[in-house]
Amino acid sequence: MNNSHSNELPFITHLIELRNRLLRIVLCIVFFALPLSIYANDIYAVLAQPLIAHLPQNSTMIATNVTSPFMTPFKLSLVTAIFLSVPFILYQIWGFLAPALYKNEQRAIFPLLIISTILFYCGVAFAYFVVAPMALSFFTSAAPVGVTVMTDIEAYLDFVLALFFAFGVCFEVPIFTIVAVLSGFTTVESLVEKRPYVIVGAFIIGMFLTPPDVLSQTLLAVPMWLLFEIGLVFARLKMRPKKIKEVATMPTKTKKRRIKPKQ
Repeated sequence: MNNSHSNELPFITHLIELRNRLLRIVLCIVFFALPLSIYANDIYAVLAQPLIAHLPQNSTMIATNVTSPFMTPFKLSLVTAIFLSVPFILYQIWGFLAPALYKNEQRAIFPLLIISTILFYCGVAFAYFVVAPMALSFFTSAAPVGVTVMTDIEAYLDFVLALFFAFGVCFEVPIFTIVAVLSGFTTVESLVEKRPYVIVGAFIIGMFLTPPDVLSQTLLAVPMWLLFEIGLVFARLKMRPKKIKEVATMPTKTKKRRIKPKQ
């Protein structure tokens, strides 16, 4: 009876810690969301700038639902708060998992969490400043004669958020590559051999995650391939000390004894 009770205590303790960390994450998101909601319309105006810059003259965005003028900017402020809270969210996840890891695993994972956060933000920035203007320029210019482009604000928000999320996740390719090699799931040599398949896979992923045009597909596939190559470089650098240590600890070969010739 005592053993079962003692086994339940650590489990309950972990649940309490998990609850506390989730509560901190929610409070952090609310902390950012409240002031951002005041400037929700201004934030949406910044987000809509790539589309407005390519709309025909005298053309504007529209709201087809009654609640869209209020709910769409509010939704954007909430998503922005989550984006800003990503470092704190990752820190809470790290704080929950770190006690169960060895020291060497902690030294390896913590830098990867920081780098993955930076790469995610870089992917979002690349989508906003490079991909979105090019893709929206293509779509607005491809409208048939007599058709006025007037995009719904809610549909545009969903489109842009999906684009941001796709590029943010795809910019994590170096992290996926390094973790796969360090965990022993694969090797650098095996990934190098599969490079042609990786390139083809990048274009297939780009086809599904980006708008249906070759430009957006290429703008996602090429960075994915380059980031894969960067991941290979860092995976080699990470594995090199390990290989050197393995070679150094190998038993030395016994020297062959020389046989003296008979006199």
